[in-house]
Amino acid sequence: MTAPLPQAEGIRPRVLVIMGVSGSGKTTVAEGLHNILGWPYQEGDLLHPKANVDKMAAGIPLTDEDRWPWLALCRQWIDARIAEGGGGILTCSALKRSYRDVLRQGTDDVVFVYLKVPEPVLQARLARRKGHYMPPSLLPSQLATLEEPAPDEHALVIDIESTVAEVIAATLGKLKYGLKN
Repeated sequence: MTAPLPQAEGIRPRVLVIMGVSGSGKTTVAEGLHNILGWPYQEGDLLHPKANVDKMAAGIPLTDEDRWPWLALCRQWIDARIAEGGGGILTCSALKRSYRDVLRQGTDDVVFVYLKVPEPVLQARLARRKGHYMPPSLLPSQLATLEEPAPDEHALVIDIESTVAEVIAATLGKLKYGLKN
């Protein structure tokens, strides 16, 4: 585990699920938070079963049935971090409330960080992205599936119209001052 930087002082360890549609910046933000907080980090896309990856690579949207085994693996990772008590950072689209319910079930130690990005920005990012199995053609299906977190979900909503550094700073500020530590 990486030693936390001074910016992390006063932030209680918990599991952060960096969520949003493809192209929202989940990986970039998660890596930045990992570098500052020093908490273990898991790229959620790497937990997808091969059948899911193949389906997305072929331009076929995932169904709920496709996502449940993946969400179970994400939840196992979360449970391991909670058992260790040192926090963690997971990228996971977590598009529906029912998915987030699975990920946070039975614990208050999961915080969703929703990266909210305007559709034109997402389209431009995906058009430039190289080497990812998720084609830009699946963005409309993700946006149609997305259920933004409701107030009772205690998610941090981060509007992505700033630099990565500003997004990370806003997230750290909300973790430090916007939630009960």
